[in-house]
Amino acid sequence: MHLSFVPPRRVKIGDAAAFAGTTPRAIRHYHAIGLLPEPERGGDGRRRYGHQDMIRLLWIRRMAGAGIALDDIRDALTADTGSVGDDRGDGGSDGGDVGGGDGIALILERLENSLAAQEAVLRRQRTAVQRMRAEGSRMGLLSDVVTDRFKSLPEGALRQGELDTLLVTERIFGPLGAAVQATRFIALATHPALREESDRVDAAEEALDDTVAVDDPRVARVAAERHAFEVALDAFIEESGLAGDDDALFEAWDARDSATTDQEEDEEEEEDDGGGDRGSGGRRARTMSAFEAVGRMPYDFSPARLRCMELAEQLAAQDAPTA
Repeated sequence: MHLSFVPPRRVKIGDAAAFAGTTPRAIRHYHAIGLLPEPERGGDGRRRYGHQDMIRLLWIRRMAGAGIALDDIRDALTADTGSVGDDRGDGGSDGGDVGGGDGIALILERLENSLAAQEAVLRRQRTAVQRMRAEGSRMGLLSDVVTDRFKSLPEGALRQGELDTLLVTERIFGPLGAAVQATRFIALATHPALREESDRVDAAEEALDDTVAVDDPRVARVAAERHAFEVALDAFIEESGLAGDDDALFEAWDARDSATTDQEEDEEEEEDDGGGDRGSGGRRARTMSAFEAVGRMPYDFSPARLRCMELAEQLAAQDAPTA
């Protein structure tokens, strides 16, 4: 029995743009200015984007959303530094019946709402840049509900690969999903033995490349090692009280005021860095299902590694308590 759905290893520009919440035109512009390296092309002459291409594209989108100029983003991704660019908004409004007081009042209302929305976006951008400066890394561009989980950790406790994973998780499952996943990285950062075992199992999985057959004995062995590690990690999370932190996080999230949530969603739709990225593209990104997102985010997993993941999941299901 094999997985019924296999994530793509490389995707076309349309799927890459849809996943990142932008447009193919914007991605081509990123290529033209040297912000995003142009990937290899397939046999049909079209660009194909892999996992690392998508990671870089997501970081570009987050930095642009924070108001950082594209030239500065390019420098930041090259030298791991960045600065804030201009964020210009027209503040205009649609036409209407301006012949009477009601028409003028309507225009003024629209203008006030537009300025309030721009003010909220600028406030979010400034907060993101301040957090990025305070953190000294790109972690400040993740949602605060995610980064707040790491306040007790010493500087440098998290790895770049873990930040990349949180970035992808937040894009697919939202801030709450990434905040819950953060528990895993907190546990690894505070338990050296678990960190060492995690690195060993990760390396064993990465060794299951395209040269390894799906029925190779190593596949089942690594799956068993992964399962044993996950059991040990879950036990530590329970014993350390991190599981209780997760429960408190869910309760706090459920208690959030719905009006605040609606406001945040409106602000996120306005944070794109160009007219071509706004409107339907942003809204489509917000409403994309997790299944659609996974289908558009490439992962360079070999058949043997996918089989290993499937076997590990089967072991976990066998150990799960029955109702």
